[in-house]
Amino acid sequence: MLVLSRKRGETIVIGDNITVTVLEVSGGCVRLGCKGPKEVPIHREEVARRIYNKSVPLASKPIAG
Repeated sequence: MLVLSRKRGETIVIGDNITVTVLEVSGGCVRLGCKGPKEVPIHREEVARRIYNKSVPLASKPIAG
């Protein structure tokens, strides 16, 4: 796992076409904006688990689309 520190307005890039931007930091909550191609699904982990019916952490297994 890569761990990064970012400030509001700063972005990280994943691959050639996925970006994650810190939109807001308030108390213990961070709002992120994720942008990527339409064919790449972006979900919160608990939503992805329901969609893909997985019981293991998603980070440990790739999800075939």
